[in-house]
Amino acid sequence: MASASPTVRHRRLGRELRRLREKANLTLEEVATPLRWSTAKLSRIENARTMPSGTDVADLCDLYAVDPPTKAGLIQLGQDAGQRGWWTAYSDVFAGAYVGLESEATTIRSWEPLLVPGLLQNEDYARELIRTSRPGLAATELKRYVAARMARKISLLSSQAPALHVLMDECALRRPVGSPGIMAHQLGDILQVMDWPNITVQVLPLRIGAHCGLEGAFSLLAFDAEDPEVGYTGCPGGDVYVEATDQVENLKLTFERLAGVCLSPEESAAFIAAVRSDHAPL
Repeated sequence: MASASPTVRHRRLGRELRRLREKANLTLEEVATPLRWSTAKLSRIENARTMPSGTDVADLCDLYAVDPPTKAGLIQLGQDAGQRGWWTAYSDVFAGAYVGLESEATTIRSWEPLLVPGLLQNEDYARELIRTSRPGLAATELKRYVAARMARKISLLSSQAPALHVLMDECALRRPVGSPGIMAHQLGDILQVMDWPNITVQVLPLRIGAHCGLEGAFSLLAFDAEDPEVGYTGCPGGDVYVEATDQVENLKLTFERLAGVCLSPEESAAFIAAVRSDHAPL
C-alpha cells in the first residue's frame, strides 16, 4: 500500500468508504445527518474529490461499526493519501489528477492521432509544442512547463517502470513541429526507446483510411489488482476520466482494434526511420 501514489491511495480510500456504507445499507443522507455533514461532502469523499481528515474517517468507521484493525488501516490510508507526490511541485503546470494516476500505473496504453505522446517527447519537441500552444508564457514559465513534462518521463526509467504501449497516427510523425532538425531528433529518440523492453510503439498508416480512433486521443491506465482501470482524455475544455466498467471496456476494445490495424512494432520502427529521413535537414 505504501508504494501507491497519493492520488491512487485517495481513490482507494473513497472507494472503500463507499463500500462500507453500502455494506451497512445506509444512504448518503442517513450517514450525513447524524454527522452533521452535507450529503455533498460525503459524496465528494467517496468519489475522491475531497480529502477527509483523520477524524472524518474515524467517525465514518464508527458509524459503520468497523472493527478496530480496519479502522486503523483506513485512518493510515488517509494519512498516506495526504502525502505530496513529486508532481505537486509543478501544481501550477499540472491540472487535475492524471499525472498522479499515471505515476502509479503498471500499464499505460495511449492512442495519439495528432502528436508524439507526452511520455515520448524530447525537450526540444516539447518546448516547441508548449511555446506555440501557450504563446502568452514568459520565458521562465516556458522553461518550467518543459521541465515538468520532462519530469514525467522519469517513471519510464525506474526499476518499477510501467509497460507503455503507444499507438501513433502517421500524421503525428509527419507534422512538422519546429525545425526539420527537431523532428528528426524527436523521431530518432523514439527509435531508441523502442528497444526498451517495457515500451511498444506502433504506427497507424494513413492508407488505413477511416478507423475507430478518429474521435480523438485517449489513454488507459491499469494498476494493481486492488484498483480498477481508468480511461482518460484531455481537451482544451478540461479533463475527462472514464471509470465505469462498461466504458473502460469500450476503450480497451477500441485500443485493441486500433492496434490490430497498426503496423507491427518492427514495421513501425522501419516506418519511423523512413519518415525521420524525410525530416532530416538538407
